[in-house]
Amino acid sequence: MSEHAEWSDTEAPAPSATAAVTPADAADAARLVAFGLQPKLQPARDQEYTELLRRYREDPPFARLADAVAAGLGLVVLEVSPRAGMAVTAAEDSVFAVRMGDYARRTSADGSDRFLHGLAHLAIAAMAFPRPEDLADDGYIGRVTVNGVDAFVRQACRRLEERAAEQGENTDPATDAPGLEAAWRIWVRRSATGATKDARRLAGSTTGIVGKAAAFLTDSGFLQRTGDDSGGTFRTTARYQLQVRDMAGSAAMAELLELGVVPVTDGTPTLLPAENTDDLELVADAGLPFHSA
Repeated sequence: MSEHAEWSDTEAPAPSATAAVTPADAADAARLVAFGLQPKLQPARDQEYTELLRRYREDPPFARLADAVAAGLGLVVLEVSPRAGMAVTAAEDSVFAVRMGDYARRTSADGSDRFLHGLAHLAIAAMAFPRPEDLADDGYIGRVTVNGVDAFVRQACRRLEERAAEQGENTDPATDAPGLEAAWRIWVRRSATGATKDARRLAGSTTGIVGKAAAFLTDSGFLQRTGDDSGGTFRTTARYQLQVRDMAGSAAMAELLELGVVPVTDGTPTLLPAENTDDLELVADAGLPFHSA
């Protein structure tokens, strides 16, 4: 008896550290990752999801197991919390990665429009979280509108036009010029709205492109539609904040924010459109929330 007491007092590790992983544990971990792959599912509305999130936070071996399942699927865990659930993003080699070609097919975008769709995503992110403190504040909710994002891009294009003129690059930007510098004319040359005979917004117009980007982000659980004013109004989700944090270091997003034309508002458009200009050669992607082909 004394031997047993001595061993248990000095050598026995915590049960949770030595407990063997069971098939049930593996199934629960995979189930949690599966919940994380349902971006619109809110933990508060699913008791099983809530319980698995609690277990992740309170049971380190289970958390490591769930992380391993996610890693095996090519997923990066951004956060696990009651507010965001198990928020994951796909690594470039993951079967769950959304690629630009896939997105283009979903939006019926041809090759010449793919950059514009990428710019729309970049602008939505920059306008939703215009300040570093907005990204750092878990309670911050960004609000954007389709018309507001289009106006923001056009104002940014005007700023880029002025900068290019000052630097004497108005006709032929340097080959090493930043992506936005080389592409400012593309957006402003495109019609902002256009309309079909039945007054529907043209898909190839810039507001049509922003609208498709916003719809994609809504389907992906990153935005929530809140109304139809100003071409469509949206609010950000916790998952989108985490996603933008992950891409905030991209050169294109930093360049866009440095232009200083992002208003911190409720999403109401407050920027004036720029005048039409000539076309310019397309450049590579500018920091997209999905992977290039």
